[in-house]
Order: sequence, then structure tokens, then C-alpha cells
Amino acid sequence: MSDGHPQAADGVAPRRGPGGLVKRTFKRAWDGSIFSEAAEAAFWQTLSLPPLLLGLLGSLGFVSGWFGPHILDEVQDRIVGFSFTIFSDNVVRDIVTPTVEDILRTGRGEVVSIGFLISLWAGSSAMASFVDAITSAHDQYTVRNPVWQRIFALLLYMVSLVGLIVGLPLLALGPDILPNFFPASWREQVSFYVDLLYYPTLGILALLAVTTLYKLALPRKLPWHRGLPGAVLAVAVFLLSSSLLRLYIEWITTTGYTYGALATPIALLLFTFFIGFAIVLGAHFNAAIQELWPAKMTRRQRRRWRRLEMERVAEHIRAENVTTDGVISENSDAPDVARTESSSRPTQTHP
Repeated sequence: MSDGHPQAADGVAPRRGPGGLVKRTFKRAWDGSIFSEAAEAAFWQTLSLPPLLLGLLGSLGFVSGWFGPHILDEVQDRIVGFSFTIFSDNVVRDIVTPTVEDILRTGRGEVVSIGFLISLWAGSSAMASFVDAITSAHDQYTVRNPVWQRIFALLLYMVSLVGLIVGLPLLALGPDILPNFFPASWREQVSFYVDLLYYPTLGILALLAVTTLYKLALPRKLPWHRGLPGAVLAVAVFLLSSSLLRLYIEWITTTGYTYGALATPIALLLFTFFIGFAIVLGAHFNAAIQELWPAKMTRRQRRRWRRLEMERVAEHIRAENVTTDGVISENSDAPDVARTESSSRPTQTHP
């Protein structure tokens, strides 16, 4: 178990230090099938993305008043501009632009409901993949009830949707437009700080979100700061892989129209795969740290962990009792049958 005292499989304590930590992390990740877990999460992320975007766009029509009258124009311009890099001009003008404008301007309730229903199914499955991978990395996969773990993943995904609905307009505004919401006398100074802090703030928020995910996903929760090293590694791996992916797209689009058209779906699949890979690798990194340097449990955690262990033992005893009672009942039926057969035989009388 990764949450106990550090001990290798052969009974020898693992080697501490940076080298031992790196070796332990990659060993745990390989034994835990990190590529399969990342691919599963990537599949569900890709499947949930189209209905999620439709639902988010439909919801912006209802909350656009919170962010000013120009937010819908900015979101539409960003989407249409990005669409020109994927589709032909005719497709963008005749299909993408009217559809996006209709959804954004009217706040289509049916689009929100249908899109979110589909997204809840696929997106919660992606979140469940992350939760399963994190709990497996810490050897806690069997601690939480499987049904409750699925419901728990759905609740986590719904909370993340609320953050996306609020954060998407802020992302669409960008550092160039945000200062326009302040008085004219403040804009120059605000623009300086926004340009300086916008992207670092996004990175810090992503770091906090991943760290919180590492804490909430575990049934036997560790202190919040124990998830921070894995979150730093996950964000670093994601940024590095995103940079390499951007170079790949720039290179492959220069090879011709056909390969350039294929580059977009391939890049999307790789993008979601790298997200899953980074999060799962960070979870194994945290588990390796916990195995080499176990965190001290608080009194509340000790009580909670003891209660969970008692519940597991009680459930195991109940299962054994059910099995034992079934065996005893079968054995007790055999003498009754024998007595019934003997009583049904005719008795012989001797002269």
C-alpha cells in the first residue's frame, strides 16, 4: 500500500532520494498502465467536447449580461476565426457562423439541455477515468463503493462545468480586452498588470484545480499540499507536450492541404491524451512521494481511516457469514432427507 510505511515488494525499503523517486514514479506508472488510462480519459474527453461546447455556447446567451454587451461578439469572433483554420470558407460562412450566432444570441434552452445531458454522460465518464486512475495510483481503488465513485465523478464534473461557464467568457476576453471594462483613467495601469499577470494567473489556477482534484479523488484523503508536487509535474508535462504539439501542427500544415486537414483531429486526440497522461503521471508521482515519505495523519484522518477499515472488515465478515450459513443449511438438510427416507421404509416384523 502506498499510504503505509515505505516498503518494496521484496520486503526491502525502497531507496530514498531524487533518483529513487523518479525510478519509483515510472515503475508505478508503467505497472499501472498509464498509457491505457490516459487513452481512456482522452476518448471520453473527445466524446464530451462537442456537446459540452454546444451547451456552454447556449448558456452564454443567458449569462452574457454579467460580462458586458461585447462578450458575445468576442466569443463569436474567436470561434469563427478558429473555424477558418479547420474548415473551408463556405462551411464557415454557411454553417458555422449562423449556428454560433443563433445559439449565442438567443440562449437556446433546448441546446443547453440536450448538449449538457450528453456531455454529463461522456464528461462524467472522463472524470471517472481520472478518479479511477488517481485512486489506483494510491492503491485505494477498492476503498470507495463503485456506485458512489461513479456518482462522485459526476458531481465533480458538474462543479467543473460551473467553473467553465464562468471562466469561458474571461478566457475569450483575453488580456487585450479586459482593461476596457475599467475606467479610462485606469486602463493604462490595469493593462500593464493584466499583461503581466494574466497567463501566470491562469497557470496558478490550473495548478490549484489539479491539486484539488488529487485531494478530492482519494477516499483516504491526504493533506492538500501533498498533491501539489504531482500537480506541478502534471502542468509542466502538459505545457511541454502542448508546445511540442504546436510545433507538430505548424510542421505538418506545411506539407500540403490533405495532411493539414488531417492534422486538426489528430492534434485534438493528442491534446486530450496529453491531458490524461499528465494528470495520471502526477498522481503516480504523488503516490511515490507518499510511499517514500509518508504524510503524518491528523487525528480526524485517523478516526476516518479507522472507520473505513472497520466498515470493510464488517462487510467482509458479513459476506463470510452468508457463505457459511449457506454451507451449514445445505449440510443440515442432508440428515433430514436421510431420516425421511428411513421413515418411509416399511418395517419388518419378526414372528
